[in-house]
Amino acid sequence: MAAPPASADAPRLPPPPAAAGDGPDRPAERSEASCEDRNAESLDRLLPAVGTRRSPRKRTTSQCKSEPPLLRTSKRTIYTAGRPPWYNEHGTQSKEAFAIGLGGGSASGKTTVARMIIEALDVPWVVLLSMDSFYKVLTTQQQEQAARNNFNFDHPDAFDFDLIVSTLKKLKQGKSVKVPVYDFTTHSRKKDWKTLYGANVIIFEGIMAFADKTLLELLDMKIFVDTDSDIRLVRRLRRDISERGRDIEGVIKQYNKFVKPAFDQYIQPTMRVADIVVPWGSGNTVAIDLIVQHMHSQLEERKLRWDM
Repeated sequence: MAAPPASADAPRLPPPPAAAGDGPDRPAERSEASCEDRNAESLDRLLPAVGTRRSPRKRTTSQCKSEPPLLRTSKRTIYTAGRPPWYNEHGTQSKEAFAIGLGGGSASGKTTVARMIIEALDVPWVVLLSMDSFYKVLTTQQQEQAARNNFNFDHPDAFDFDLIVSTLKKLKQGKSVKVPVYDFTTHSRKKDWKTLYGANVIIFEGIMAFADKTLLELLDMKIFVDTDSDIRLVRRLRRDISERGRDIEGVIKQYNKFVKPAFDQYIQPTMRVADIVVPWGSGNTVAIDLIVQHMHSQLEERKLRWDM
């Protein structure tokens, strides 16, 4: 797989301000980006506390909310089959979605950053697409290797980039897609796939989000979440042991043999193609607020172009 083209260094947003002790807790907010993971425990406690209290965000309407599949006009009623409300009276999409790529190392906080952006965006429809859904189906031999922590899931060849590209293209066009559901405990795809629909904004996150040239061309904004390697390791230990049934020895073995070398070889070099680099991940609320402001301005510019 060809390495992504080199470009000028992306602007690196400042780290969050230091705070003494544990900062005040931010009011609990329920993310609606995913119906299946509303109560996922945040790992933000491992990051430096933020010393200022953030005002509560207005929640974004997601596709988890049940809406009547109707589009009413002055002359007719269209059954949209769950399509978002920016389809016109002819049943065609009025504008292409804005696609954001979130890259970074394993357990860097990409998913948490994505959900914080979704909460702050306050746009009608947002889709969160995870690269973890697109691991390739393993052979019997590869399954045996994975069970012994000897299969490299952190190599570009472990992902189905053809399916990722075709899925993202359809979502940008407002079409519905079927997305695989991956089971990390068995290293396999589940039988039932989930359905996603197009949106105003698509957030695509994954460790190899910037590792494919064709995929890069579909992303309107590229954000690299840069988190210290020690924090990423601790987060990975907690996640894999509590959520994926792994043991400490196996997680550390896999980290040293595959995860860290892959980060150095394939992931960290993609930082140079990012438009924005966010240090400290989800702990950097200042950077996330700046990103949201920039996205609002980009969406407004698009709206003006479409209305012309």
